Amino acid sequence: MSAPFVTRFAPSPTGLLHRGHAYSALLAYQAAQAAGGTFILRIEDIDATRARPEFEAAIFEDLAWLGLSWPEPVRRQSLHLADYEAALARLQGEGLVYRCFRTRKEVAQATASAPHGAMDTFRSAPLPAIEEAQRLDRGEPFAWRLSLEAAAARLGGFDQLTFQEEGAGPDGETGLICARPELGGDVVLARKDVGVAYHLAVVVDDALQGVTHVIRGCDLFEAAHVQRLLQALLALPAPVYRHHRLLAGPDGKRYAKRDRAETLQALRAAGLTPERLRQEVGL
Repeated sequence: MSAPFVTRFAPSPTGLLHRGHAYSALLAYQAAQAAGGTFILRIEDIDATRARPEFEAAIFEDLAWLGLSWPEPVRRQSLHLADYEAALARLQGEGLVYRCFRTRKEVAQATASAPHGAMDTFRSAPLPAIEEAQRLDRGEPFAWRLSLEAAAARLGGFDQLTFQEEGAGPDGETGLICARPELGGDVVLARKDVGVAYHLAVVVDDALQGVTHVIRGCDLFEAAHVQRLLQALLALPAPVYRHHRLLAGPDGKRYAKRDRAETLQALRAAGLTPERLRQEVGL
């Protein structure tokens, strides 16, 4: 007997939703309805420096306006930090992460000076124990990075690491995909200013909430590679991925919060109906 179909929409309350968000949420909701499954709303608010309660309230209002519903209570990442810290502690205990004391600027410089330039990704290694202890004694900030070298040794390489893609990546990738976590380098899994990072939190959440299908924009296709690695290292189930196209405005640029794309709140105030919006986005 196959597992029940469970998917989710997981926005960050760092701005107002726009047409692109509506498209992704509606796709996931319709997929759950078609499969007789469950659509979950999750609030990804671990970045306390940017998350705002007014944006979270707007998310609920916008999605209700679209006609979506979801089970309660809604999982808020900020209330479940212990789950992510436990996963990080497991990786620490198995020697799969290391402290990196380089600043973002230093990492950028190291990447730019690599043999293949900006296409090369950052990889490093733990500092000698004495130097690390000295830096810790001085209170220097650091990030926990996933060690690809240690991960490859633990799994015997990445050749057998795959994920199922029912949609398409940015270059049309579909079907059984060979995961290539090395493309992301030694990614940050935790940092002092924002705590546990997105990649680790999302794989823990998906597993705890029984998510079987991850439906999201193809801009996150590359994230599936490192997330699949984390699932393997933490012995978590691997969901099916269904990446979709990104909506673009009249100028050809995809809708994005940082570009102040026209919000659902503004569209609603201008008299747009949910039915008309569905037509506009091709649903």
